[in-house]
Amino acid sequence: MKNTLKISATALALALAGGAQASNITVQTGFSGAGPQGSAAAYQSVVDAAVSTPSPGYGTATPAVYDNISNQGLFGSSNSNIAFKSTVNFGVSSANAGTWEIRSGVDFGGGGAIFVDGLAYDFKSNDMWWNGSYSNPSQYFDITLNLSAGNHTLNIYGLEGCCDGNQQAQFKIGNGNFTTFSTSDTLAPVPEPETFAMLLAGLGLVGFATRRKSTPKPSV
Repeated sequence: MKNTLKISATALALALAGGAQASNITVQTGFSGAGPQGSAAAYQSVVDAAVSTPSPGYGTATPAVYDNISNQGLFGSSNSNIAFKSTVNFGVSSANAGTWEIRSGVDFGGGGAIFVDGLAYDFKSNDMWWNGSYSNPSQYFDITLNLSAGNHTLNIYGLEGCCDGNQQAQFKIGNGNFTTFSTSDTLAPVPEPETFAMLLAGLGLVGFATRRKSTPKPSV
């Protein structure tokens, strides 16, 4: 039974650590000939519709690093008429709660939009060609926001008509340096309260069973 308790404690520790992952990145692409849109919500709607329809040359990928992202690089195919939807799930610890800056260099000829936790923070309808430089604000997204401790979701939507180029997304906490979102960026997901409760309840049941087995039966 002692071994059972040790195994349960190990399982609890691993679960609370969220495995070994940090940010979780998903990039979805689909065919779209749509041009510039008039709002962030419009970009979201058009792109969501496009990526939900499977098409040859497009797909879904989970890159380890949000850098050098392109449809060609991920799927080895189409470099035109692309709808992009990127989703980054990440955790904010109590120590890192506060002011964050998130920036994303893109190649969206038809413009795009950036959301955090379902809220639109910016959209641009001009031809956005980042080309590896953050010198021209019209060519990339850059938002500053206050993030509380817990789990958060970054979404980037965009439309590219031709000549699909590389993209990048980075974060900066307070006055720190920019770091590229990746599976090794230390932004481990924060366990939900329900997870704590379930795991602790499970350990409690194991402990109760142990006590019952170790209690000697009364003599008759």
